[in-house]
Amino acid sequence: MKRTISIILVLMLIVAVFSGCNNQSTVVSSGTDITETPKVPASTDDAGIQASTSDIQVEEPVTIRLGGLKGPTTMGMVKFLDDVEKGISDIDCSFSLAANIDEVSPKLIKGELDIAAVPANLASVVYNNTEGAIQLLAINTLGVTYILDTGDEIHSVEDLRGKTIYATGKGSITEYTLKFVLESHGIIPDKDVTIEWKSEPTEVVALLKNGGGIAMLPQPFVTVAQSSVEGLRIALSMVDEWDALETGSSFVTGVLAVRREFAEKYPQQLAKFLDEYKASIEYANTNTSETALLIEQYDIVKAAVAEKALPYCNIAFYEGTEMKALIEGYFEVLYEQNPASVGGKLPADDFYYSR
Repeated sequence: MKRTISIILVLMLIVAVFSGCNNQSTVVSSGTDITETPKVPASTDDAGIQASTSDIQVEEPVTIRLGGLKGPTTMGMVKFLDDVEKGISDIDCSFSLAANIDEVSPKLIKGELDIAAVPANLASVVYNNTEGAIQLLAINTLGVTYILDTGDEIHSVEDLRGKTIYATGKGSITEYTLKFVLESHGIIPDKDVTIEWKSEPTEVVALLKNGGGIAMLPQPFVTVAQSSVEGLRIALSMVDEWDALETGSSFVTGVLAVRREFAEKYPQQLAKFLDEYKASIEYANTNTSETALLIEQYDIVKAAVAEKALPYCNIAFYEGTEMKALIEGYFEVLYEQNPASVGGKLPADDFYYSR
């Protein structure tokens, strides 16, 4: 019996030795697409245990179909787009620009776009209406809305009491944000302040030009208005007023939304995209003149306007837990104002993409 046990132990030892000699692991450089398994010696950790290849997935090359809107939510990606066009980027990407959100959201829902820069609340609406077919990838733009005046009379939210405000965006997040800020200061809309809603920013600019007054407009229309209305000044920043309320959230204008199917199938390439996109936003915030030229090149807005507007567009990059913390409270405010503004209910945790 002892002899039998000894033989078995010897055979097991031989098998272990040959297994150790023949095992190989895949070595992957950070940020590089995997297209084949390199034939290299196995690597070991500090304990001498070989790395496993079972968890490494090979991703097929993919062209990311990216969509954006004319305006601040797309301004931060122009350096990335230029790098792709020049072959500097490691990402294969096609890009389409739209003037209206109605052109973008259907393509995202139908799977004709993989990633799109969209208004923050629209991402929640599409998520709820498609049973979670998209996810929130990143915040790319904080508040871009400002209170303007021509008489140097508005220096605080309280100064708006009893005044008339010309504004655009009735029934949108612009209205809900304004109402939240006013109500937080004890000012009741349509009672303590009059809000005259106009369909186009040009209507507001015409009113200011002819008779002055107070207005609420988003960038880059603020910059355009200042070029044609003498004495028009930025009185209040809505993102600053929101932050002053210390809700723990922020006023968020734009985000990146991604199709869940795409995110699950191409996590490595999505991670590379996010890294390059973040770098593009950092470039936009530190190289205003160069970015303005690219913004005009991609037909978003003229360079002269873009250069003046960029510092006020609050282009940013937040992902993961930081993104979730900033926007959850914002969605709650929108939901309280109008549940339909976020798709009828607050998005669940699986809405927030994390890599």
